[in-house]
This record gives sequence, C-alpha cells and structure tokens, in this order.
Amino acid sequence: MKYPENILEVASLLPDYMGFIFWEKSSRYFDGIIPILPKSIKKTGVFVNETIDVILAKAEKHDLQAIQLHGSESVTFCKELKNKMRTEIEIIKVFSVDDSFDFELLKPYETVCDYFLFDTKGKLPGGNGTTFDWKTLENYPSTKPFFLSGGIGIEELQSVQEILKTNLPIHAIDVNSKFEIEPGLKNVELSKDAIIRISNIKQ
Repeated sequence: MKYPENILEVASLLPDYMGFIFWEKSSRYFDGIIPILPKSIKKTGVFVNETIDVILAKAEKHDLQAIQLHGSESVTFCKELKNKMRTEIEIIKVFSVDDSFDFELLKPYETVCDYFLFDTKGKLPGGNGTTFDWKTLENYPSTKPFFLSGGIGIEELQSVQEILKTNLPIHAIDVNSKFEIEPGLKNVELSKDAIIRISNIKQ
C-alpha cells in the first residue's frame, strides 16, 4: 500500500494484513504516514537486507505488528532482530521458490521466525506477478505456518481453493500486483471480490 486514500478504502474491507514496503528501490516504496487503521489489521513492514536499527525504528514509528524480511537475511539476523524487539511483532521470512528449491534451508529459521512466505523466484525480491508451481509445496517438511504468495489474482483463486484442501499449514494468501491499478494503488472492487472469495474458501 502506498496512497492514504487508497489505504483507507482497502482497510474498510478488513484484510488481515496490510503491507508497506520500506525498500527504496521499489516502485511501491512507502515514505508517508500510515493512516489510523482498524485494530484487527496487522500493519506489515516489508524490508530487503535492511539493518536491524532501521527496521526497529520503522517498527516503532509506524507501530508495525509484523515484519516481512524479503532479502537474504540470515538465521542470526532474524534471531537478533527478534531479541531486540520491545513488543511482540511477527517475523515473516520470505523465500523465493522455484522447482529446485531446497526445503532443508528452512529448518534453522523455524525457531527465529513466526511464519514463512513463499514467493516466486524472479528478477525482483517480490512483486514479479508470476506464480510458481505449487506442487513443489508437496515437499514442505515443516509444520511452520506460511503465507502463499506469487502472482495470485482472481484467476488463481480456484487453484487456491484446491491447495487449501490439503494438509499444508497455510496461514494466509498474499496478494499484490494483480490487484493493482499501478504500483502501490489497489483496485478496491477487485480486492473486495478477492477477500469475499478467500473468506468463502476458508469457511
């Protein structure tokens, strides 16, 4: 999310999380003030290989409830970040997935992150707008809940419905680029449609 009026419009739909990208190279880079949002929405800061001090400062400034680490952050980094947080903030570690992804890489992160997020491996750290082969997740060896991401739009929701029927510990469905009018500006009606559909799937 990027624009105050659009943020409030989407917030009225009561998504579980709203993301704000604090990576300056992103076309969705956020450097404003987050409007007051409903308490049920977890404000999520997205960072790419940022310093712990900057992450903590942004978390305090914007009263973030979740941190998404979208770079090559190490286990040690995640542990130190978690230990230095003054309040309980969810740490979501992102992994870019392709057909050859090694799930063994996840094990050391299990104790230092609250959730994983699986995105499509691409040129950018995120927001590439393409899906990966979700059959790859059949090899997921962990019980750690995760976010499913990567080019999910209305057309992919039927496939989302199928994967939610599995025993995979899917915590949330992460949508972004396919619901945008332009980077950081969401199509409110399309977003509303998605939230209704995903809510119906979860029921």
